[in-house]
Amino acid sequence: MTADVPQPARPATLEDVATVAGVSRATVSRVINGATTVDPVLRRMVEEAVGTTGYVPNRAARSLVTRRTDSIALVVSERERRTVSEPFIGRMFSDPYFGRVVSGLLEVLRPAGIQLVLMLADDQESRDQLLSYLRHGHVDGVVLISSHAEDPLPGLLYDTRLPAVLAGQPRRPTPITYVEADQRAGARLAADHLASLGRCRIGTVSGPQDMPAGQARLTGFLDALASHGIRDVAAAEGDFTHAGGAAAMRRLLADRPDLDGVFIASDLMALGAVPVLQRAGKDVPGDVALVGFDDSSAALACDPPLTTVRQPVEEMSAEMARLLLRQIGKPGPPAPSVIFHPTLVRRRSA
Repeated sequence: MTADVPQPARPATLEDVATVAGVSRATVSRVINGATTVDPVLRRMVEEAVGTTGYVPNRAARSLVTRRTDSIALVVSERERRTVSEPFIGRMFSDPYFGRVVSGLLEVLRPAGIQLVLMLADDQESRDQLLSYLRHGHVDGVVLISSHAEDPLPGLLYDTRLPAVLAGQPRRPTPITYVEADQRAGARLAADHLASLGRCRIGTVSGPQDMPAGQARLTGFLDALASHGIRDVAAAEGDFTHAGGAAAMRRLLADRPDLDGVFIASDLMALGAVPVLQRAGKDVPGDVALVGFDDSSAALACDPPLTTVRQPVEEMSAEMARLLLRQIGKPGPPAPSVIFHPTLVRRRSA
């Protein structure tokens, strides 16, 4: 006699959910597919029935109906590296800015059931792979973090006609929505604060001058100091990294050992620069007042804690996500771009 072999349970269907919820199959389908016109009471009944039956939507079939993938790409684009001393991925994940961007995006995307796909582009091959992926409809839209002024990706992205939002204003005019902090205004806050402290032998560790943010912060800082009558300003270019901040500060001190105030164009660079000052016998803020930029976790890791210009990265990223979802839900002309205003956060370094 042959023993009966247990048969696997049949997966729950839309009809099962409809029966348990006491509604039509069409109502269940509309709830599952994210329709916003379903009565809240019916929606709750369907959601409870989904939990009771264990129904799992067929995402492939749903995509055929909605033409959506329920995923967006976070594309991080950098200039090509000429050396292997600073790997792109390692640099990205060591920068507090990136984590803050992801946090802000997920605050909006998670409740909407949208997945975030990280994609990197730092050379021609990776850009070609990225564009092929996007053109094959694997995502519904793109958030682009572009780090250098001559990046071709904003224009190439526009050609795909995918919904897109940029983190920062593109250097070349491109009809794509962007979200930006007023970098020049933030740098002016730093200059005004140092001048208000009576510091007059001032220097700066700038960001990279092939990046729009680096250019804007340096220009805004120098223009603001000039308005205070301070025009002899020493500058050393950094690269927005911890090690780059330390190296630039050593060059700055060699050029101007009598500095009494410094604006460092990112908190991460300041974290590298403070020990250089201290090893040179400079007390912060007694001998040298220090102001950073970003208000990231690096500002609190400094000793003393860093006075810095805050750009609200999490709020900016959440706004990017909202703007992108709006474009995906209602295609049309690009939404107006949004510019956030920075503020000065005073701590003990200045």
